[in-house]
Amino acid sequence: MQRPGPGDHPSFFQSYIDRVPEGDLLTHLERQGRAVCELLAGIGEAKGASAYAPGKWTVKRVLQHVVDGERLFCYRALCIARGETGPLPGFDENLYAANDGTPGLLLSDVVAEFAAVRVASILLFRGLDGAAWVRRGVANGQAVAVRSLPWILAGHELHHLAVLRERYGVG
Repeated sequence: MQRPGPGDHPSFFQSYIDRVPEGDLLTHLERQGRAVCELLAGIGEAKGASAYAPGKWTVKRVLQHVVDGERLFCYRALCIARGETGPLPGFDENLYAANDGTPGLLLSDVVAEFAAVRVASILLFRGLDGAAWVRRGVANGQAVAVRSLPWILAGHELHHLAVLRERYGVG
């Protein structure tokens, strides 16, 4: 799976793609998924419900945001890969977070959801043929190629994992 070029995605996603190491992306996604689950399963529910400052998201809300983002990037990949030509919606992360239900969830539930979504994402990407990878569509008013989306979701997760480590003291 070739790393996407600058014309394959909106420029604001380049910082996510740059975070992803060289090598087989699907293998990276598998390893990354296991590592995140192990890391967050070991921090406890109290830490999962904490934020690093007033008004900031809790650890479990950050992870739920990663899950929501991954689902959205996969939805876009699926639609475009299957030939959708209509524009796909944007993603208002604060609206989604305000309605994500995490206050009533255990961190372990969100970790389990992340694990399930990651397996589904890998299976989706593994099943795409060569023609699907090069298809292009419009999401959030911007052109994007299918081949960019797994790189973006991997980098998005890496970005938020770095935030959890640096600001929340996770890991």
